Amino acid sequence: MATLLLRLLFLLGWPAAMLLTRAAADASFPINVWPKPVSMSWAEPYTAVPVSPSFHVVAPSGNPYLASAAERYAKLLVTERYRPVVGPAVTVNAGAPLAKLTVAVSDLAAPLQHGVDESYTLEVLPAGGAATVTAVTAWGVMRGLETFSQLAWRAGHGRGREVLLVAAGVRVEDRPLYPHRGLMLDTGRTYFPVSDILRTIDAMAANKMNVFHWHITDSQSFPIELPSEPQLAEKGAYGEDMRYTVKDVKRIVEFAMSRGVRVVPEIDSPGHTASWAGAYPEAVSCAGQFWLPGGDWNNRLAAEPGAGQLNPLAPKTYEVIANVVNDLTSLFPDGFYHAGADEVTPGCWHADPTIQAALDRGATLSQLLERYVSAVHPLVVARNRTAVYWEDVLLDAAVNVSASAIPPATTILQTWNNGPNNTKLIVQAGYRAIVSSASFYYLDCGHGDFVGNNSIYDDPNSDFETEGGSWCGPYKTWQRVYDYDIAYGLTADEARLVIGGEVAMWTEQVDTTVLDGRVWPRASAMAEALWSGNRDATGRKRYAEATDRLIDWRNRMVGRGVRAEPIQPLWCRSRPGMCNAVQ
Repeated sequence: MATLLLRLLFLLGWPAAMLLTRAAADASFPINVWPKPVSMSWAEPYTAVPVSPSFHVVAPSGNPYLASAAERYAKLLVTERYRPVVGPAVTVNAGAPLAKLTVAVSDLAAPLQHGVDESYTLEVLPAGGAATVTAVTAWGVMRGLETFSQLAWRAGHGRGREVLLVAAGVRVEDRPLYPHRGLMLDTGRTYFPVSDILRTIDAMAANKMNVFHWHITDSQSFPIELPSEPQLAEKGAYGEDMRYTVKDVKRIVEFAMSRGVRVVPEIDSPGHTASWAGAYPEAVSCAGQFWLPGGDWNNRLAAEPGAGQLNPLAPKTYEVIANVVNDLTSLFPDGFYHAGADEVTPGCWHADPTIQAALDRGATLSQLLERYVSAVHPLVVARNRTAVYWEDVLLDAAVNVSASAIPPATTILQTWNNGPNNTKLIVQAGYRAIVSSASFYYLDCGHGDFVGNNSIYDDPNSDFETEGGSWCGPYKTWQRVYDYDIAYGLTADEARLVIGGEVAMWTEQVDTTVLDGRVWPRASAMAEALWSGNRDATGRKRYAEATDRLIDWRNRMVGRGVRAEPIQPLWCRSRPGMCNAVQ
């Protein structure tokens, strides 16, 4: 067998020694991993070994998710056709081909939950023959298996001349900086088939992201079928073929579990609930009305079309929301429940006669919101969940609640406005924070506004503004995403309350045809920044060094069926450094 491999490698044209001279201490390896590991060493001269056609992963029994991951990665390794644009400069060791990878786990039963240990150690011996992944939990093993899969590539051309190689003499010691590394997908504005969601979760796992924040409903539609409240989907979904059944939800949750990804459900309320009005018109204020009467933003009934939010004085509101919370916490096992509470619009409640009468008697809008939140929060906590809210519930200037209604011990706030300033306000108030700053992490920004009959375009200079017609413009490039430090401006004690971040894919202008390109590889940029950071060992931002690695990773993702958009022409990758702004 060894002689046959030597002959094959000779036919491939591999010279006896192909060495890469590293230009700097933090330079990339010939084959790299995304996200970059915290610590990775590759003995020089860089070597690779062939992978046996019978390669397999040996994993302990007792955890079905680990077993499926082992089988999946063994298959991926031998079937993936990835070829780097720039051929790796390595020495090929034609000794014993790598036939197996052995897994060792300390705690097979550790559940997938916030803060679970995702650390791992990966080692591929210099002469091949053996590779190991060692981790505390099955979820750490999955991260290690992904890293291992990215150390392999195809070389040679033509029938019988191709060989699968894997880097040898490699040791990786790795763990994430932040425990919460997520993607939020909005399925309320646009319905996405289950296949799109599964593909997105699969890509998340490949990027070592671990939280799929499912923004299920919004004013535009209510696409999830709930056992206790079937009318919400019957009257609120776009159509019968645009609903998520209980079976769909279970499939998505199990698929995500098998990839070490938690699914956090969000049913936004009391705002963004116009889609509830078909089933319960008595519980929804201002439903069906034009969202911007007279074209006056100050008198708007909603942040965008369409108008409608739950009435906190209607008894039916609390009957329905109690059923919603119970159903959602039964369908989704995760310890987080996202209760929304963003963009409660004063104009909508003012337009409701029963609410206006209460205001005339001396009540305030904030008191009404607090009445609602004070009723819902205990429902969430009683189901053994931590409640997550958008920052508005505490920080909105017009309608907000007191901290007593959302105790920090049972509450996490997700920030999206005002960049690092609002993050600081949240942690200073003692809350844990998830960072989704629109200035850095909103992937929908920069595509203009979706409202029609917009007189802004009467001004010929309107498109030359930095916003480009988008409230959160300009477009957030991968470098803008990568460059953001989510604990910027915080003290060490404050930074400890930042549990991580999420990129957000709002879908007013997104459907299945463009989903992948809008998300990837920009979400990959956040994934690395939250896994191992965006700075090198000297503290310098490493986005220049990351460019070529991200191009390679994007190409690998495309080969795996993810239609990620390109970030540079092919010319740039084949001439490293020539497309940089600074050398």
